[in-house]
Amino acid sequence: MANPNKVKGTQWESAVRDYLNAFLGLVDAHGKVLDPFDAGNVRRPAQEGAKDVGDIHAVPFVLEAKNTASPAVPTWIRQAEIEAMHAGFPFGVVVRKVRGSSVAMGRVHVSVRTWTRMRLAHQMPTEEFAALYGWSVSLRGLDTSRWYLTTTLRDFAHLVVDYRRHMTAGVSRAVR
Repeated sequence: MANPNKVKGTQWESAVRDYLNAFLGLVDAHGKVLDPFDAGNVRRPAQEGAKDVGDIHAVPFVLEAKNTASPAVPTWIRQAEIEAMHAGFPFGVVVRKVRGSSVAMGRVHVSVRTWTRMRLAHQMPTEEFAALYGWSVSLRGLDTSRWYLTTTLRDFAHLVVDYRRHMTAGVSRAVR
């Protein structure tokens, strides 16, 4: 018998992958990937053991998927950033399931450092970037390593689209 927590985690990872692939227009009406060789497909990579490369790859992001009742967001963010480094991706983020909500309402958490790097890549002012993608700030005491920003998976999916458009088109601003 499979570990029930592992099964829940795998189901959440697959739901996030499928949602992002559909949002990005990479699947047909039946959810089948249009081009299996497209590097832009959102994938669940094989685990690498000690050098874990994250749960989901959505170029240029590594997503660490969490389906648990007890959040440990700062710890998860550090894990996601290490796994992004192992995978050779610039950004590591956490996507956490929200009980009783759709996949689109999952919460995406990033460190202040990662958020700033994403904002600078878009060449956007702080307020504009925060408003466009629905970011909210969580401050945990005076220890800045425990501060992070949060948005929904739906707003994050818009960010992925805009980031990819911005990087491939060479435009100075990502516009939705």
